[in-house]
Amino acid sequence: MQSTQLDFIPILMQLGLAAGFVVLTVYISGLLGPKRKSHNKDINFECGIESVGNARIPFNVKYFLVAILFVLFDVEVIFLYPWAVNFQEMGWEGFWKMGIFMFLLIIGLLYEFKKKGLEWD
Repeated sequence: MQSTQLDFIPILMQLGLAAGFVVLTVYISGLLGPKRKSHNKDINFECGIESVGNARIPFNVKYFLVAILFVLFDVEVIFLYPWAVNFQEMGWEGFWKMGIFMFLLIIGLLYEFKKKGLEWD
C-alpha cells in the first residue's frame, strides 16, 4: 500500500493546531499579564546567586569534553533501543552493523580515557 500526500494532511493539521495553540497562548498571556517594571525585576538572577563581574569568563575545556561525551553516549542509547527491540528481525546483518557501531563508540571512549578527559585536577 502506497501512501499519498493526502495521508499527511492529519499530521500537518495537528502540527498547525499545536503551533497555533502555543502562539495564541503566549500572545494572550502577554496581553493579559501584569506589566510591572522595577529595578529589582530587571536584575539578572541565576541559581539564587547574585551575578557579579563579567559573564564572559573562560571555562575549562574539560567541561565541554564531558558534555560531548554525554551526548555521544546518549545518542548511543537512542540507537541501541530500536536495535534491541528488533534484534531477531534484523538477523546477523543487524548484529554486525551494531557491532561496528559499538566498536566505534568504544574507540571514542578509549580516546577520551587516553586524553584524560574524565580526570579532574
